[in-house]
Amino acid sequence: MRKLINEPDRVAAETIEGLALAFPQYVRRLDGWPCVVRRNSPHSGKVAILTGGGSGHEPMFAAFTGRGMADASVAGNIFASPPPPPIVEAAKAAHGGRGVVFLYGNYAGDVLNFDVAAEMLEGLGIRVGTVRITDDVASAPADRSEERRGIAGGMLVMKAAGAKAELGASLDEVMAAAHHANENTRTMGVALSSCIIPASGRPIFALGEGEMEIGMGIHGEPGVERGKLGTADQVAANMVGRILADLPFKRGDEAAVMINGLGATPLGELFIVFRSVARLLTSAGIGIGRSYVGNYVTSLEMAGCSVSLMRLDAELKSLLFAAAETPALVQV
Repeated sequence: MRKLINEPDRVAAETIEGLALAFPQYVRRLDGWPCVVRRNSPHSGKVAILTGGGSGHEPMFAAFTGRGMADASVAGNIFASPPPPPIVEAAKAAHGGRGVVFLYGNYAGDVLNFDVAAEMLEGLGIRVGTVRITDDVASAPADRSEERRGIAGGMLVMKAAGAKAELGASLDEVMAAAHHANENTRTMGVALSSCIIPASGRPIFALGEGEMEIGMGIHGEPGVERGKLGTADQVAANMVGRILADLPFKRGDEAAVMINGLGATPLGELFIVFRSVARLLTSAGIGIGRSYVGNYVTSLEMAGCSVSLMRLDAELKSLLFAAAETPALVQV
């Protein structure tokens, strides 16, 4: 194992500390907790957005904390949910008097711990709403979409929810915007290699030479199919085809497109995939209203990428274009 770390069990905590030291203009660390909040939180009269989950997916979650996105983020250990106490402390630090919306991926550990934290906060008189991100089309069929995992498309959902909160919307209005964004977002990914969890020092799965895993989860969960690695055009067509079969578009519709690297794939290859996706959407009569290409939700040093499409309407497009100032995303 070759990693630039100190102690394997300190990776998550030291990552959060380093992020806060690097970007004090956007975030500050909560002393004694694996959490960051907006630099000048709490914001009186604003609904707070709290996100979080296991570490190893950087820049998700903590680096999307700042104006126009999350107000606080809580980090668990690598690929592990944060426990309730830091979630409660981060929510209290971010709460500006109008409630807190929990926005996180739909994983059993996260659901359990965030729900416990929500009960604790309600006992303190802080209203909490919850929206679970379910954009991964590979993780459950459409008729069980509520069981799906949250992966890279969660960044787009967080952008929409954060922009809505920044407008001064109520907690119910922010939750409605987040649900609307989630319902109109789908993601499909492909893994070309495993990653190595620092504590174990071993790959979490194996792929043969020239193989790829279609629909692989960001924690190494099995995909829907393992096959021969094709060209960028072929891989993009596979991913886009599965998304469009699940989220129907009409000719003339617009989409936000995100090509997300899983950690080890060069940016040049991501641009090649975007080229392929753009051509496929154009041929289907679908316009591109907003584009994102880069590493947004990674899986340590896994090679591969995912494609996320958000079906846009006037509100979602406006929210995606709204200003944001975070360590990992700045829009003016």
